[in-house]
Amino acid sequence: MKTIPFWTEQFPRPADLPSHPLPAQVDVAIVGGGYTGLNAARVLAQNTTTVAVLERHTIGWGASSRNGGMATVGIKAPVKVMIQRYGESLGKTFWQASLEAIDLIEQLVQTESLDCDFQRRGHLALAYKPSHFATMQANVAWYKQTLNHHTVRLVPPEELHQEIGSSSYYGGLTDDYSAGLHPAKYVYGLAQAAARHGACLCEKMAVQHIEKLAAGYRLHTSQGTVTAQEVLIATNGYTDRLVPALKPKIFPVGSYIIVTEPLPLALQEKLSPKGRMFYDSKNFLNYFRLTPDGRMLFGGRNNLRTNLDLHESARQLHQRMLQVFPDLTGIPITHSWTGQLGLTFDLMPHIGRVNGIHYAFGYCGHGVSIATYLGTEIGLLLAGKKQSSPFAEIKHQTMFFYRNHPWFLPFAAWYYRFLDWLS
Repeated sequence: MKTIPFWTEQFPRPADLPSHPLPAQVDVAIVGGGYTGLNAARVLAQNTTTVAVLERHTIGWGASSRNGGMATVGIKAPVKVMIQRYGESLGKTFWQASLEAIDLIEQLVQTESLDCDFQRRGHLALAYKPSHFATMQANVAWYKQTLNHHTVRLVPPEELHQEIGSSSYYGGLTDDYSAGLHPAKYVYGLAQAAARHGACLCEKMAVQHIEKLAAGYRLHTSQGTVTAQEVLIATNGYTDRLVPALKPKIFPVGSYIIVTEPLPLALQEKLSPKGRMFYDSKNFLNYFRLTPDGRMLFGGRNNLRTNLDLHESARQLHQRMLQVFPDLTGIPITHSWTGQLGLTFDLMPHIGRVNGIHYAFGYCGHGVSIATYLGTEIGLLLAGKKQSSPFAEIKHQTMFFYRNHPWFLPFAAWYYRFLDWLS
């Protein structure tokens, strides 16, 4: 078993993806070369703005090439919570943005000719216990009546075999709006699109200090300096203390994934008859899917730490995977890896500005679609093509007990494990 990301081993960085030297001056400097930064760079370059993407490692090195490749509807904060918290109009606006984010990916696949195995086969949310299915039953009519969202369908327990080859759940809820893709192909495709439009992609370019000038900023990197009128921090789960005021706004959580070797076609069709994205309703949820080449990918957050041993995480995930899919007994696991999510205390993504420096992050596990959307959104804002965004209008919640190190995560992990155990 290899302890490296499967996606980038299967599809390494393309040889024709340009890597540019550090320019002396740009209009906008973007720190972070993932979905957020690349989409912002694409939009800015399309609007005749000079832009450089400064990536500490290589393009897409972080969660943008390590995730499960699932673009599912919604934001981590439940839509009913958003409506209660922000009012009906704004809550529905955030929900609609989550749908538009998936549409945006499909549009980019078409307009930028992104070959990333994009398929819109929907998702299946699985009820971990009977009470969860009762909640799903109540939600179906509400989604249709309140949100005018009609792609959802309740799947009772006796029909679940039509959707998944598992008897571990108590029903589910499908939504045909969701999609899946190959994360590495997608992030490299975005990078090539941004470069085609004129963005500079500066790899292995660690930003060490941002200096405020009379007009603009000077960014000191591991390979020299660049001045910029505006700076965007697009580092999500890898946000450090480069801009100290950002650290209390976001904290990293580890997510872990394993994949099997390619499965026989008959077994693929038994386990996932419709090729959907799957996730369950636990607090420490598991998410899983067939990869484009027919492997079972199985991920989760059994531990919130970012440094769990990859062999131990593989053991835990494999054990749970066999509980869900006993038919996978004896099928070898080929890869085990991890990536860092960026969580916010209100479970909302945010666009904001601190000390004059812009930021967009906080996807809480919905980064494939929402990072694409927010990257595009802040690109339009910085290019002057939009005047406002709902993600910039809401207060960014912080907590008095967190400033740098998320010491509270082990206690949160214990609490959520206890809740799942109670079920």
